[in-house]
Amino acid sequence: MRSLFSNVLLWSLVAAIPAGAAGDMANSRESTQLVMMEEDGCGWCERWLQEIGGLYHKTPEGRFAPLRRVDVHGPLPRDLGFLKPSYFTPTFILVSSGKEIGRIQGYPGEDFFWVMLGDLLAKLKPAGPIEAEAGR
Repeated sequence: MRSLFSNVLLWSLVAAIPAGAAGDMANSRESTQLVMMEEDGCGWCERWLQEIGGLYHKTPEGRFAPLRRVDVHGPLPRDLGFLKPSYFTPTFILVSSGKEIGRIQGYPGEDFFWVMLGDLLAKLKPAGPIEAEAGR
């Protein structure tokens, strides 16, 4: 279960978007995705899929950065050619506007995953007063 802090942080990040930036954020949202590098037989990939995979697309994080699954042994899709190789599965790579924002290597469990993903998403926007207060 996600912590209250991670929920507050995510919603405060979304709320901190200036009204004039709505068009820019729509474009950014369309190009923002969470790439899951996986392989057949990966027990930790299966665990993530069981614990989070079925509901990820329903969360604010999943709507902001939809999941894209890629086989670690296959060729990278052309639009992801800028990514450095991934050797561990699962590896979650936050991508936005054709750039890698950051990675989560491995699956640390449900609680840690949401916090680590929140940290990656926070890199997309500068912290404002709401985030600073939530972090106290």
